Amino acid sequence: MDRKARGLALLIAGAFFMEILDATVIAPAAPHIAEDLGVPPVTVNVAITAYLLTLAVFIPISGWLAERFGARRVFTAALIIFTLASVGCALAVNLPMLVSTRVLQGIGGALMVPVGRLVVIRTTAKSDLVRAIAYLTWPALTAPLIAPALGGILSTYASWRLIFLINVPLGLLALPLARRLVPDMRADTPRKLDWRGFLLVATGTAALVAGLEGVAEQRPHWPLATALLVVAATTLIVTVRYLRRTENPLVDLTILRVHTYRVTALGGSVFRAVINAIPFLLPLLFQLAFGWTAAQAGLAVIALFAGNIGIKPLTTPLMRRFGMRTVMFGAVLASAACLLALAALTDETPLAVILPVLALSGVFRSIGFTTYNTVAFADVPPARLTSANTLNSTIQELGAGLGVACGALLVRLGATFTDTAEPRFRFAFLALAALLVIPAIEAIRLPATAGNVVAGRSQT
Repeated sequence: MDRKARGLALLIAGAFFMEILDATVIAPAAPHIAEDLGVPPVTVNVAITAYLLTLAVFIPISGWLAERFGARRVFTAALIIFTLASVGCALAVNLPMLVSTRVLQGIGGALMVPVGRLVVIRTTAKSDLVRAIAYLTWPALTAPLIAPALGGILSTYASWRLIFLINVPLGLLALPLARRLVPDMRADTPRKLDWRGFLLVATGTAALVAGLEGVAEQRPHWPLATALLVVAATTLIVTVRYLRRTENPLVDLTILRVHTYRVTALGGSVFRAVINAIPFLLPLLFQLAFGWTAAQAGLAVIALFAGNIGIKPLTTPLMRRFGMRTVMFGAVLASAACLLALAALTDETPLAVILPVLALSGVFRSIGFTTYNTVAFADVPPARLTSANTLNSTIQELGAGLGVACGALLVRLGATFTDTAEPRFRFAFLALAALLVIPAIEAIRLPATAGNVVAGRSQT
């Protein structure tokens, strides 16, 4: 792998690090942000949800933009948008301004990372591809480990605004490197973009988020929230019908006919939504119910992501030994058990008990995500891998964003039963555990031999 190829891979890895860092750094700082902006702490979830769902909406058009305007130009523009939006987040004076600048960050991230990853894959020799992919993988492992502690420490001992300003020097450093390292790849005849599909997806997603946030308000405006949810449901139904019938859709839904892929897209999305709600809820639980500082909460959440990373080397041997269906079903059940354990935590629970529970939750989070990601493409024909990957990336971001929104909504619903913080979070964790019935049923319905080829397991 020559120096330029290595430099390109590291540049894209740095961009990926920035994107993931911003997806996870807010949660420990949420109470400080809320206090400064004059809103309830749980309401800050909309800043996380808006970011993740914007990623989901714009990922499908990133490839077309690169074909049409060139990879270097799109990647550079995305870096500029992401960096300027980070400054905007730090300067936010109210929640609507923070959410708006987070949406801009999401647009930058959605164009930055997929385009960069595509460039690396297309320009790297096959003999060096494994090493290049390894460079692109480390941010996904290290950023979630660093972000909770970073967000908690900065918001406790300095200012929550610094969690966004971290991106500024990284972005300024990356800009000249992007001009030098990213090739000006583009298509001679760019494919036609499905603008109608894009607008339908964006409208339905925006209405869904706005409706969920309306329901989750302390004093919900029910007519408006209900109308938004009706618009969301109607638009998304129309979107599905349109995408299934149009000749060149934004995302190819016919790939859902593949059983193993459908399990990942449907049951896996519920699993991802539930599991991604946990890192958002935990810092709030520790601060609002247990009285911890943001720094203490952020440091504790590291245990979850440490478990996530620590089990990685064993996930493939587990799938090879027990099969996809067994490992998937076991990860879902164990994750439900961890949620029940989280619901049982109190402010008197020793740290020596809390940290192992978090670590175990991270372990089964990792096993579940890896199993779903592996089985997703097990039976997808090679000619359809590109469209399947685009749809899978979109669904993953949607699941993550809706999971955070759902977690916040459940905490708010818990407030109808009690005025104290701890039982509200207990209700949320129990409700999330109940939702895992859906992926559990989907896992049971998988054939016993599902994914054996990609797992390197015997077909018998």
